[in-house]
Amino acid sequence: MRPLFALAPLALLVTTPALAQSDAWIVDYDASSVGLQTEVFGTTIQGDFPQFSADIRLDPEDLSDARIEAVVQAGSGQLDPTERQSDMEGEAGLNPSEHPEMRFVSETITREGDVYTALGTLTIKGVSQEQALTFTLDITDGRGVADGGFTLARRDFGVGAGDWGAAAAQIDVRVHIEAERED
Repeated sequence: MRPLFALAPLALLVTTPALAQSDAWIVDYDASSVGLQTEVFGTTIQGDFPQFSADIRLDPEDLSDARIEAVVQAGSGQLDPTERQSDMEGEAGLNPSEHPEMRFVSETITREGDVYTALGTLTIKGVSQEQALTFTLDITDGRGVADGGFTLARRDFGVGAGDWGAAAAQIDVRVHIEAERED
């Protein structure tokens, strides 16, 4: 599966006012991605959202202050195959002209073994729902690589019209984030 559909894709993605230097991360956007995968008429549809930002504060040894806030630009979404692009951009879809951003803000981040869970609020098209983003994290020489995602029900966020009957009710959102620990 490809990275997150911030449908975002939500990945979505972050805005924290002041981050402690010891646990703040600077995202390498060229190496990172947010995307989605779903099914329409039995065909796999994948998408990418190349315009996103993420503010991350995370110390794996002390998650008490950890926070992720991510923002995905809904209008940057690109589907493959492209036949459904206009559906995603339309009023019944993400409607980026009225709802330009999808946002995820974590409330807590926990760890069990090698899997982290960021529990927070995902907002798409003005609708906010609780969402758990699960991910793995590998840190080597000050560079972190996180891979994860979640599955969302598109109708929970008002995405899809009556004629979307052939579109799967679920969308898999995937994120791949590479970041450097801030000095």
